Amino acid sequence: MADINDLDQLRAGIDECDAQLVALLAKRNSITGQIGAIKQQTGAPLHAPDREAALLAARREEAISQGVNPELVEDILRRMMREAYQNQQAKLACAAANLSPIVIVGGEGAMGQLFAKQFQRSGYEVKILDKSQQHNATEILRGAKLVMVSVPINALESVVKSLPKLDDDCLLVDITSVKQAPLAVLKAVHNGPVVGLHPMFGPDISHWVKQTVVVCEGRDHHVAQGLLQQLQVWGCQLVELDAKKHDEAMQIIQVMRHLTTFVYGQFLAKQSHTLAELRSCSSPIYQLELMMVGRLFAQSPELYSDIMLAQFDNVEELLAQYQDTFAQTLEKLKAGDKDALMSAFAQAKAYFSDSTAHFLTQSRSLLNKANDAKVLD
Repeated sequence: MADINDLDQLRAGIDECDAQLVALLAKRNSITGQIGAIKQQTGAPLHAPDREAALLAARREEAISQGVNPELVEDILRRMMREAYQNQQAKLACAAANLSPIVIVGGEGAMGQLFAKQFQRSGYEVKILDKSQQHNATEILRGAKLVMVSVPINALESVVKSLPKLDDDCLLVDITSVKQAPLAVLKAVHNGPVVGLHPMFGPDISHWVKQTVVVCEGRDHHVAQGLLQQLQVWGCQLVELDAKKHDEAMQIIQVMRHLTTFVYGQFLAKQSHTLAELRSCSSPIYQLELMMVGRLFAQSPELYSDIMLAQFDNVEELLAQYQDTFAQTLEKLKAGDKDALMSAFAQAKAYFSDSTAHFLTQSRSLLNKANDAKVLD
């Protein structure tokens, strides 16, 4: 019969295991730091997907053989990998030294600072051209091999047109979330190579590994290969798209999503329930939804207004379709037409059919984390 003394001894055993885990984590961090140094010296990419997949598969098999939940082991390993990638950011390999010096226009903004710091970690000479340096723009841009424009969408045209003439061998890049119009402006102003990038992340990332960057060809695309190689060294996933295709995709991925979140956030703000009340009785999935809504309102109102306004003319038809779908669903609910609702569900399910199992697994992991965060609060 177990007693309180047994409980104390068992807890002491857990404490000992935890202490060993911390020591092992410290050892692992030291090793991954050394690996990062070697990658910096050799120019190897931070992310090695084949190695990551093989490591996870091997550890899952070991977990099963020892009666440990493989999902738990994979969760722990992925979290450790994220920490390792973050630790390896201090000094990074330089893939295209010929791109130096680099000038970041709008480099005092959050995204400009993010890119500036990353380029500097890879050994590039980086200069900043923002409002406070405008009087010295000609000198700052003299001899630049890469000029990256990191300004709000609605300011891009006027900023680019105000730049002094760049050398013909300078690579001109923009990182806005719209690509057709900015690329047209860049090509009209600059005679040399042009490329459009859309980083699918914000300035608050902890590391660049697995971050997606959409690449849209502008002019003399071969000149941009060094920059693209540098992004891959940092661990980014590159997706090359035609600018028109990109903008059409962003109308759904960004504009419609942000609009929906923006409207839902306003709706919540008008309700009689406080956010604390809603959170106190929310399921993990609603807790996650609240996090994503709250995330939008924790960021720049100017940024999200610009994103929605920049392509509003192009999404009017999509918005009308969305409103129509909402109205049709409301009519089915008013009529109590369960068969019609189930039919609509089946139609939407068919669209997701190839990915439902994958999404279910991924979302389960996210929901567990959302629930953990709620308990910790």
